[in-house]
Amino acid sequence: MEYYSCDMRTGGNICTSGHPRNGPQNLTYTNEQLDSCARAIAATGAKLGALGLTPATSSNFSMRLDDAHVAITISGRDKGALTSTDIMVVDLNGRAIDTSARPSAETLLHTQIYRCYPQANAVLHTHSRTQTVASRLFAAAGAVRIEGYELIKAIAGHVTHATYIDVPVFPNTQDMQELVDRVDAFIRADKSLYGYLIDGHGIYTWGRDMAEAERHIEAFEFLLGCELDLLRLKP
Repeated sequence: MEYYSCDMRTGGNICTSGHPRNGPQNLTYTNEQLDSCARAIAATGAKLGALGLTPATSSNFSMRLDDAHVAITISGRDKGALTSTDIMVVDLNGRAIDTSARPSAETLLHTQIYRCYPQANAVLHTHSRTQTVASRLFAAAGAVRIEGYELIKAIAGHVTHATYIDVPVFPNTQDMQELVDRVDAFIRADKSLYGYLIDGHGIYTWGRDMAEAERHIEAFEFLLGCELDLLRLKP
């Protein structure tokens, strides 16, 4: 994906949105678009939940609404049983719009992707056992190198198995700005990034649409599982 320079601490005017909207509006999306995104996010949650990728109330999902707004899951909801009422709107500074609901504490990691990658229209973060174990095992190395697998071609922009992908592992922290800054430094270094792990946590990946983001989650889950199996079977 093409990268645009981004600054997560840039301010901006808060626009109003949500379902329903209140007051004067100056938006480029409709309630119908928001409802469509909410349905897509809920369907993805049900699918990934059935695959065991979203234990307890972990994980968070989002979709771009327009250049300034994102539909995102409300914090603390069961991601495998989402409805449209479990989706809220934030601006690209992570501020809730027209609701007292609270988005995930990691909302800025979503909006960072939308700022930096204009083609990204869906971001998924899951907490599977495979992702979490891989993040712990490879934390010291700082990345998981995935090389030579046919399924690498499931990741956008890859057309051969004869290549590799480095999936960075960032240290976990409760200081979200610190984590955002670490990811931003990686992106600014012009390194290829298709997804990343957070130590002891899970994976973030994204796509041009929800279908591509889902494909990336499933591919990374499989590829990370293969790497763990190889370690386990190594004499």
